[in-house]
Amino acid sequence: MALRLVARVATFACACAFCITLAFAQQATPLDGLSFAKKMKLAKAGDDTAQLAVAIHYEEGIEAKKDAQQAARWYREATLKGNIEAQYRLARLISRGAKGLTPDKIAAATLLQAGADKGHAPSQNELALRLQNGDGIDADAEKAAQWFQKAADQDFAPAKVNLGLLYVRGQGVSRDYATAFRLFSEAADKGDAWALNNLGSLHEMGWGTGKDVVKAREYYRAAIAKGNQMAQANLARLDGLQASAGQTTGTVSPPETQGN
Repeated sequence: MALRLVARVATFACACAFCITLAFAQQATPLDGLSFAKKMKLAKAGDDTAQLAVAIHYEEGIEAKKDAQQAARWYREATLKGNIEAQYRLARLISRGAKGLTPDKIAAATLLQAGADKGHAPSQNELALRLQNGDGIDADAEKAAQWFQKAADQDFAPAKVNLGLLYVRGQGVSRDYATAFRLFSEAADKGDAWALNNLGSLHEMGWGTGKDVVKAREYYRAAIAKGNQMAQANLARLDGLQASAGQTTGTVSPPETQGN
């Protein structure tokens, strides 16, 4: 039983389904108080910030009917003017495709590479995810780790979480739970829900820190408060293990971690 547990624990981060999630930061801009019509007027006049705003309206269906083609059109217009945020969003949009928009993962990876080369942290993080999973680009775990590191060096919390997961897995880097713990802690300080969940997992297992089930519960609850469903499952599983301690002898399921 012990050997089976070790085998399961050593690969816990790989066993769970990996899902790319990244919430866009909504920052205040001079256009925030303007109507969609006024933003469109500025966009047509060539203002790249307005073009980006209009594209977001179309992509998210805000004051306009959702239209991926129109979103892509305006993202492209802003990208041609050097708007790196528009370039990043265009890459994500054409990667997944939508009604009237054929997916093109290779073109998306090319756009992300260009943004990453210019130092755009979200593009660096997203490119690293593509390299990690071979999504529109040849898989390369070491390069993925390098790009996650570049974004993490800019204090980009999602990249710190994703890099921390590589250190947990020993993927593209040598396994190092202490470094993973540090990265998750830094991201958690910024309120990242996945970082909070993952800290709960490390405390539960005693990886990179002392084993502390009380702290594990605290971190799971903090992640749950931010809407993290995996943390909810981890807490329920942990509570179940505690309730049945000494009553069962089956293989223990390790906690699940996730990245941005």
